[in-house]
Amino acid sequence: MASRRLKIIVWDPKTGDERRVTVPLRPVVVAGCMLLTIPVLVGLGAAWKATSNVTDVLARREALEVENASYRAATESLAGQIGELQSAIADLGARSALDPGLARAMDKLPALTKARAIGRGTEVNKAARTLSALANPDDTFGLIRTLLEGLESRLTAVSGVVDRRNALAAATPSIWPARGWLTSAMGSRQDPIKGGDDFHKGLDIAGDRGQPVYATAAGTIGEAGVSGAYGNLIVISHGFGLETRYGHLLNFTVKRGDTVQRGDLIGHIGATGRATGYHLHYEVHANGKLLNPLQLLTQQRPRAQ
Repeated sequence: MASRRLKIIVWDPKTGDERRVTVPLRPVVVAGCMLLTIPVLVGLGAAWKATSNVTDVLARREALEVENASYRAATESLAGQIGELQSAIADLGARSALDPGLARAMDKLPALTKARAIGRGTEVNKAARTLSALANPDDTFGLIRTLLEGLESRLTAVSGVVDRRNALAAATPSIWPARGWLTSAMGSRQDPIKGGDDFHKGLDIAGDRGQPVYATAAGTIGEAGVSGAYGNLIVISHGFGLETRYGHLLNFTVKRGDTVQRGDLIGHIGATGRATGYHLHYEVHANGKLLNPLQLLTQQRPRAQ
């Protein structure tokens, strides 16, 4: 079967000449189809690429939303940690404040007594070593969180030290046990009854019969009764090896086993036992040894009640 052919006539209007060209039909049809198909394919390719780009953008958006949500959660958690640390630091600052007079009295305590309370600071040093030996997390939030946890650990250690120091402060005999006048200090003196040399173990504070006597620090009543030359005697154990004694009392307002705070009323001035007049005999012991009470009496005397 003869192939179809396409006859093309080219006519020149000026000269009236015409030319006839005959070409096979199939190549012309194929070329026309190709010319029509190429734009369609280009359009389809562009549309597919645009669709692919939109899909990628949506996927990245979802990933960013998840990441942002994670960052927000981490930020809120860190903000909470920072807030708790700020509160802990403020509380620690408030608890670490001491009356200057009481601080001076604590400085006068024997080294062994202070060591029993404060220790050697091993917990604080351990916390500091923890901070200096931190691992390196892969993300910034992990690093910040680790640093905050290290600071929290260190604050906890320091808080323990402050608590023990405050306990020692509460146990330090720092106020005058009674109002009156000092008639005899600690040290060598002449025996007021027999004469001759004598060593006075504490302070004698003269006053009127029945004047109040106060605990000079927080502690537990270890003894409240008659004891030889002391007469009516109260012994208070303050912890950390500290003990105070109050002799020649008229009576007691506490009993053995009671807990008292600095400034609490414990009895009244009398002249029981080996005494020549109404006065309070006051002693301080630290780790079983006598301590001069005058070096600790840095705070105001108690008010009369």
